Amino acid sequence: MSRTVRLREALAAVPAYKPGKPAAAREGVTAYKISSNENPYPPLPGVLQVVADAASEMNRYPDMAVTALTDALAQRLGVQSEHIATGTGSVGVLGQIIAATCDQGDEVVYAWRSFEAYPIVVAIAGAVSVQIPLDINARHDLVAMAAAITPRTRLILICTPNNPTGPVVRQAELDAFLDTVPGDILVVIDEAYVEFVTDDGAAEGLATYAARPNVVILRTFSKAYGLAGLRVGYAVAHELVAQALRKTAVPFGVSTIAQQAAIASLAAFDELQERVEALVAERVRVVAALRLQGWHLPETQANFVWLPLGIDTLAFAAAADTAGLVVRAFPGEGARCTIAETEANDLLLHVARDFVVARTF
Repeated sequence: MSRTVRLREALAAVPAYKPGKPAAAREGVTAYKISSNENPYPPLPGVLQVVADAASEMNRYPDMAVTALTDALAQRLGVQSEHIATGTGSVGVLGQIIAATCDQGDEVVYAWRSFEAYPIVVAIAGAVSVQIPLDINARHDLVAMAAAITPRTRLILICTPNNPTGPVVRQAELDAFLDTVPGDILVVIDEAYVEFVTDDGAAEGLATYAARPNVVILRTFSKAYGLAGLRVGYAVAHELVAQALRKTAVPFGVSTIAQQAAIASLAAFDELQERVEALVAERVRVVAALRLQGWHLPETQANFVWLPLGIDTLAFAAAADTAGLVVRAFPGEGARCTIAETEANDLLLHVARDFVVARTF
């Protein structure tokens, strides 16, 4: 008799998620973590008060239907409440989407490199990742993605702005792509960083969803809203799909604290927008300075920049770490650096300027 517990074979194909490590404390050095695309600002005072009040109810289960937040989102976005599904961050909602669309062996098409969680949630479901390389400008190659569609394709993921490289998908190219996608394939437009987009030509997820029944918009409160630690995200989809996502959600997954904080953050949108604009201004400043140093950067529209370091990635990460700066390194490819406090951004520029790259930029 076997003494080994039998687990799913699909788990062998699940890659490990590598979170941004915390900044290590060093005597005489102020350390900054710019590896996780977190909002550097603390929660707004009003949001903190709501969280404190909601904490007094932690002995009770949250509203499983997330009714108040769903209604607030519907009003903010101008959509029907029935078209919204919530979950534990955008990653949690993505897991709901895959659970609702993919059987064993079904295919999920997405650009690569893109969000590191994609291959994980696909593999957990027993589905197959079809990864299409980014083009030379670190952008989605939508023509190649369209060519990769097969009878087993059930889901297509489009991350715009793309994490970790930063460029957006433009509306004209998205429309041309969607015209080639069969109507029974669900297309997810992952807009985790949409609040930071200033490009007038960027794809507009809500308008695209409204025009196409097979399009889903995926968003989060973790980035611009600064609620990364509370885990709340949502999808906007047509009613049939949204209903399926509610069926695949973890019961009571979104806590009362998270729900109330998200509602308060929506109500404080004007104050949050000021912070977003400040981060965008810092992004513009950092990108301009890096380019003056000789770096060739993708056109980022997110709250981070991508340094295409190639084989020098780990050496750069080590140099940054020595200076008290933790970046997100993708060995052999590049480093993603969050736009953070002004002091952290200045330190990044200092490290980048002093780093001798062993190749031609």
